[in-house]
Amino acid sequence: MKKTIILSIAFALIGFSSYAQWTLQPSGTSNELTSVYFTDVNTGYCVGGNGTKLKTANGGTNWVLQPNLSGIFYYSVYFTDINTGHITGSNGRIVKTTDGGHTWFNYNPVTTYALASVHFPTSNIGYAVGTTGTILKTTNGGSSMWTVLSSPTSVQLNSVFFIDNNTGYVVGTNGVILKTTDGGTIWTFLPSGTTTEWLQSVFFTDANNGYVVGGAGTILKTVNAGTTWSSIPPITNQPLNSVFFLNPNTGYAAGYNGTILKTIDAGVTWTVQSSGTTNDLFSVYFTDANKGYVVGDHGTILKTTTGGEVVPPTLSTTSPVSITGTSAISGGDITSTGGAPIMARGVCYALWEYPELTDSHTTDGSGSGSFV
Repeated sequence: MKKTIILSIAFALIGFSSYAQWTLQPSGTSNELTSVYFTDVNTGYCVGGNGTKLKTANGGTNWVLQPNLSGIFYYSVYFTDINTGHITGSNGRIVKTTDGGHTWFNYNPVTTYALASVHFPTSNIGYAVGTTGTILKTTNGGSSMWTVLSSPTSVQLNSVFFIDNNTGYVVGTNGVILKTTDGGTIWTFLPSGTTTEWLQSVFFTDANNGYVVGGAGTILKTVNAGTTWSSIPPITNQPLNSVFFLNPNTGYAAGYNGTILKTIDAGVTWTVQSSGTTNDLFSVYFTDANKGYVVGDHGTILKTTTGGEVVPPTLSTTSPVSITGTSAISGGDITSTGGAPIMARGVCYALWEYPELTDSHTTDGSGSGSFV
């Protein structure tokens, strides 16, 4: 009796570039980029050195350089709606747009100190902080001169965040954390647990839960509106420059040497993501659970469409047909690339179950779609 041997056949992706987590976007500049902000899923802005202002209207695919102010270093950008935004920078510089960045108005500085961070809890009330303990406030959407508030410190202040009109937090060098509950009239020191680390960024997810990041991988968390702060065990020694939370559980931090961290359990644990760069990163922002942006040194703009996670391709095997003792016809279908270009595709086959890439295989082109 003639015995037929049926080949065991399985489809496999045999070659592709590394699964995409963060991909580099063309910025058109080599200047340092220090802050990024999006008003919706498509429209975003980033600012940086040498007066750099960039805007995208297509989710970061293209960035357009807007008219800049040479010699000025921009540190922070914040929008209160799709049209109205503010930028703060060196020498007390504050600029404002009311037409989505087409034109920018330069205010006469009320201070000569650099302003590192700007935040608006409402469309009218805004705050800016900077060097030598500088704290500024506007109550009319920045339409006229900003007011210099009394500050209890002379250290460099790096980040400001308000949860409502009256309650806000500021962090700075030497472990300084300040809090106000009366709209900035009185500021009190909060115990950070450190007097040496630079604290670079502060973010609150609600009235009680907040986060601070800084030097040497520092991550601090409060669950009681800043009364006490707990230190999260560091998973990196790289300084962290920016922290952003998308919801109470999911947050990101970015820092030196291409560092990007993510938490999905409200900061209890953090994982390191692959950024694909060693450039220093200064600001992170997400528009939804999947789409996020990080900017940094040398004009670096990174984007993820997977929440920074590794997402493998979605593929299936076509059932083998025309089976003989020595051959069969099969193929596959790649319905999703997982965010990475498919460099090669094909079918692994062998005389045993579950063939692998080390076994014989075909090569059937590249890209997504069906193949035989």
